[in-house]
Amino acid sequence: MSLLDYVKSAHVRFDLPDFRTGDTVKVHGRIIEGEKERIQIYEGVVLRRAGSSTDATFTVRKISGGIGVERVFPLHSPRILKIEVMSSGKVRRSRIYYLRQLQGRAAKLRRIEND
Repeated sequence: MSLLDYVKSAHVRFDLPDFRTGDTVKVHGRIIEGEKERIQIYEGVVLRRAGSSTDATFTVRKISGGIGVERVFPLHSPRILKIEVMSSGKVRRSRIYYLRQLQGRAAKLRRIEND
């Protein structure tokens, strides 16, 4: 193990839930504006997960005011307080960029029934 891998391994978070592409998640992020600090919740569908170890990221897409907004979050960031999985979607791809072209009901994903 190199020195860089050793330093990175100290920042890996183990308190994150198991989520996949197609899941609807709520990401609770800490926003710092000047000297004030607040929690912002970003809810949307996971379009992709990329990277490994501490370099892992995930992209979440939501519709805000009729416009699609995507945001990339570092998975092991200390600014992410928690990630809640609201529902799981059934998709057969690891990158579901095709949702960008779909609107309304066509953009809905089939849900997985949890037992």
